[in-house]
Amino acid sequence: MLYVVLLFVVLSFFLYVLLGGADFGAGTLELFSGPEHKKSIKKTVYSVMGPVWEANHIWIIILIVVLWIGFPEFYNVVIVYMHIPLTLILLGITLRGVAFVFRNYDAIKDHTQDLYDRMFEFSCLVTPIFLGMTFGALLNGDIQTLEQAPNASFVQLYIEPWLQPFPLFTGFFFSALCVFLAATFLIGEAQDYEKRMYMRKAAVAIIAVVVIGFATILVGFIQGNDFTREFITNPLALGAVALSGILLYPLWRVIHIGRVIWSRFLAGLQVLLILFAAIGTHFPNLIITKKGPISLLDHAAPDRVMDVLGISLIIGGLLIIPGLIHLLKSFRMIKVLEERD
Repeated sequence: MLYVVLLFVVLSFFLYVLLGGADFGAGTLELFSGPEHKKSIKKTVYSVMGPVWEANHIWIIILIVVLWIGFPEFYNVVIVYMHIPLTLILLGITLRGVAFVFRNYDAIKDHTQDLYDRMFEFSCLVTPIFLGMTFGALLNGDIQTLEQAPNASFVQLYIEPWLQPFPLFTGFFFSALCVFLAATFLIGEAQDYEKRMYMRKAAVAIIAVVVIGFATILVGFIQGNDFTREFITNPLALGAVALSGILLYPLWRVIHIGRVIWSRFLAGLQVLLILFAAIGTHFPNLIITKKGPISLLDHAAPDRVMDVLGISLIIGGLLIIPGLIHLLKSFRMIKVLEERD
């Protein structure tokens, strides 16, 4: 059952980056748009996110629960030593949800609507940055546990590991990736006169992803962290990044001719390749401390726990995934009928 559990870990992480990331990117896209486009983007974002923005968080909930039950040692290090950025992430998710609801359902139309808009947009910008910073900190090699450094200060244990250039650039990279996903996905939801706007924004986001991604690797190389050194010498990682770059051309072609399903498929495939390059080639050593790597499989739960967890995930997946697909189809059909009316 270990492989079943690991499959759900990978699937949950990928789907949250893909779907939850696109939600965050939509708010960031709105933030950096001019006044002439904000109203249009706000309307489109509401029609797309309204039915599913809460459902998309199910993937990160599944990920957290699986790590907690199946891989307690790994979970403990993440939760304890990354508790500050994780708390900021939870705060950002909460503020985004509050702002999203109130800016669309507040019966009193006054200047508070502008406050809700800014709250929604900035929380969508900041939250993925802290998500990326957390991930970058886990791989940067500056984490030290209390067992490794019993005399270390609070700052050294809980602040310095994530407040470094490499985690910061990783956060910017993930935020840019979210904007790229949002712009690409929204092309298929926009009216004909809006499609070119989203195409331009998708092109800018692609450039930002490439530039910031290169800068992130460069910063890691200058710092000399083990992750970057292994990354640039690993043929699988380099091959995944190269393939992701090659796919930019067919992606741009299908976006230009309006092939919505293909554009979303290729965008998702690129994200999968990037995640594979960053995680798959270094699995299972997904935390790098000053004393060496910590494997996801270190001190995994006993086989009996894994058996129960794996069976529960299979049953839950058979119930949840068809329900989510039905939800997406139902609201898609409602939107089509509304557009016809």
